[in-house]
Amino acid sequence: MGRIRVLVVDDHRIFAEALAAALSAEPDVEVGAAGSAAAAERALERAAVEGRAFDVVLIDADLGAEGAPSGPRKAVRPATDPPDPARRRPAVVVPPPRRPAAPPTGVGGRSADPLRPDPQRTDQLRTDQLRPVAPPPDGITLLGRVRRSHPGLRAIVLATADDPHRAARALHAGATGWVAKESSLARLLAVVRGVLRDETHLPPALLTGVIRELTTARRDRTESERLVDTLTPREKQILRCMVAGLGRQAVAERLYLSPHTVRTHMQNVLGKLGVHSTLAAVAVARRAGVSPAESAAPAAPPSVASGTGT
Repeated sequence: MGRIRVLVVDDHRIFAEALAAALSAEPDVEVGAAGSAAAAERALERAAVEGRAFDVVLIDADLGAEGAPSGPRKAVRPATDPPDPARRRPAVVVPPPRRPAAPPTGVGGRSADPLRPDPQRTDQLRTDQLRPVAPPPDGITLLGRVRRSHPGLRAIVLATADDPHRAARALHAGATGWVAKESSLARLLAVVRGVLRDETHLPPALLTGVIRELTTARRDRTESERLVDTLTPREKQILRCMVAGLGRQAVAERLYLSPHTVRTHMQNVLGKLGVHSTLAAVAVARRAGVSPAESAAPAAPPSVASGTGT
């Protein structure tokens, strides 16, 4: 085995730097570090373009989680005594810039005064601030993304606690290792070298819970598949539209049906799946692997001879 390139992804800077330094001491390990999901994805892309792709990524399971535990921390003491308040410099007051009494008028009658906010610009800023901002991905979500983008990359989760549900989710996302942050460096290196041999490493205490989680997930998927198989072809079309997030009117237009007919089909779908809401039906469909309607071509309009579709 040649030189191993490892990327550490952890937003706890002190821990990440200490881990990177410890790994770099190994003669056959080259280490990079990223403090966020975006930085990690940029580092992976840049390394791939340069022909120096990373072999293993170590991802904090609690990446981006505010207040996530990261082990004991030591208080940082100031390097010098605090300054004497009597020796502080007085604050410097900067007077506001003087504005002209009658600001010139710009094109369209709007104020050309650079100090007066443009109402249209202000409205746009308010609109931008009201738009929802997607939260950054957590460690396991990031793991799934980088494994899809870089299939040859091995991924190991760094965790503060053993959690069978999260570990099963990580394995489903493509992880091949789960290591506690308090583990020894020797243990971590053994896992790194093991996953490069296509091994999967889990703590023994976590194994039983993970197997139970995976078995339950498979049982739920099998039951969901059985329920979806009870639907007629038309009802499956309706369900795929529901998975795509289409409302009743949109489904009617897509499948060339009346809204009343779509409503009837949707009620039948809910009844056969044993649920009481569209969201619950979509959850069953997702577990069964039903793809959204966008992945299929729109239905062809019914011919005059065949009448309206059902």
